[in-house]
Amino acid sequence: MVSVFNTVILALFLVLAAAAHAETCQDCHRNPKYKKTDVARLKECLACHGSAGHPYKSVNGGVAVAAAEVADDISRRTPPVNAASEPALEEMVLIPEGEFIMGTDDRLRDEKPAYATYIDAFYMDRFEVTNEDYKRFVDSTGRQPPDNWEDGDYPQGKGDHPVIFVGWNDAYDYCSWAGKRLPRESEWEKAARGTDGRIYPWGDEWDMEKSNNPLRGHEGTMPVGSFEAGRSPYGLYDMSGNVWEWVDDYYLPHPGSDYVSPEFGVKYRLLKGGSWWDCMFYNCGISAPVYNRAFFDASTKNDSFGFRCAADAE
Repeated sequence: MVSVFNTVILALFLVLAAAAHAETCQDCHRNPKYKKTDVARLKECLACHGSAGHPYKSVNGGVAVAAAEVADDISRRTPPVNAASEPALEEMVLIPEGEFIMGTDDRLRDEKPAYATYIDAFYMDRFEVTNEDYKRFVDSTGRQPPDNWEDGDYPQGKGDHPVIFVGWNDAYDYCSWAGKRLPRESEWEKAARGTDGRIYPWGDEWDMEKSNNPLRGHEGTMPVGSFEAGRSPYGLYDMSGNVWEWVDDYYLPHPGSDYVSPEFGVKYRLLKGGSWWDCMFYNCGISAPVYNRAFFDASTKNDSFGFRCAADAE
């Protein structure tokens, strides 16, 4: 009887809530007073639409995608042997389709402008790829192990730490072997940021205790998932700090940017998220905000570079 009563009360609440917002919703949808690039106005819309964002379509029925999403001419290669035909989704999170706010107007020139962009739904690894994960790849394919391994094995006691000393090609090939792929920069940023334009995965306020960052004084990586309170809105761990993460994109300007850099083009790959060590050096602002961008040659390997994988949603 109580359950029926609660159900009725919930239904009544939803009806009243819908009625309260009906006029606002109809006004926005029938007589929009803003452009899709109006970030301040978009925040109001996303507040109503929730974590899925606000899907929209172009006039020809296709998905409207920011210019940078189609400017990348990444060459696709044959996946390594023994590649999985389907990704294992148990440790992945479904990120819903829709609009979100990418970039910022408040910091570095290559992070500007803040803009609204739509992306399709996709899956993202909940955790960074660990040494244990990468060991299976090395054993299966005969891949050269990372430089900090000895006799084909990772450092003792570091199995649950993110793999390091991996370049972009290593990350790309591992994800292909696992039946996945590297995330696009926009996918990575939405998975870290959600739809409310936040600065850090956990919100807008800096908190030293929510990531493996330089101010903690910890000289190296930590086990993935060590910071429960530092998760992103979708439940992903270590999207700020621990290791920089390779993404699939080249270093290119954001749509609408008036910044011209000689480094833009198809020569450098992007990393996101900052690390345990070099965040302040790269002007991340204590811990890497979600819109931070680093760019390096694809062959670069060091003790603060790692990655995680993504997968298409059917």
